[in-house]
Amino acid sequence: MSLPLFTCRPIGIIHTPHTDPAQTPRQPIHAAGFTGQVEVLPEFAAGLEGLEHSARIWLLFAFHRADTPRLHVIPHGRTQERGVFTTRAPCRPGGIGMSLVPLLRRDGNILHVTHVDMLDGTPLLDIKPHFPDLDSGALL
Repeated sequence: MSLPLFTCRPIGIIHTPHTDPAQTPRQPIHAAGFTGQVEVLPEFAAGLEGLEHSARIWLLFAFHRADTPRLHVIPHGRTQERGVFTTRAPCRPGGIGMSLVPLLRRDGNILHVTHVDMLDGTPLLDIKPHFPDLDSGALL
């Protein structure tokens, strides 16, 4: 079965201190000392209204410097959280990443965040507020 390709337009750019993929943390939990800014393009800034009331936000982004996609990856930075092993592989076939990061503050179209685990210049695809009760999966 062949599915059609689709194009995703970035709504902004993520600025971080990370420039070397090999040195970039693989999960936000390993990036506690790193802060960054999420710059939302002015034409999308109205969508940020009220987001400053969220303690954490989901960032969806493009792995813009990832290697050729591979389905089987030897995990780097494998961690055990609540008895489950988690990994992150930036060479995914879809090339989309997702991180839950603490929101420090909002200055207009700039979001100041911490625990950044993506490369500087990463294209931002979407932002979602984090709702602990809904995002935990406890209601499923």
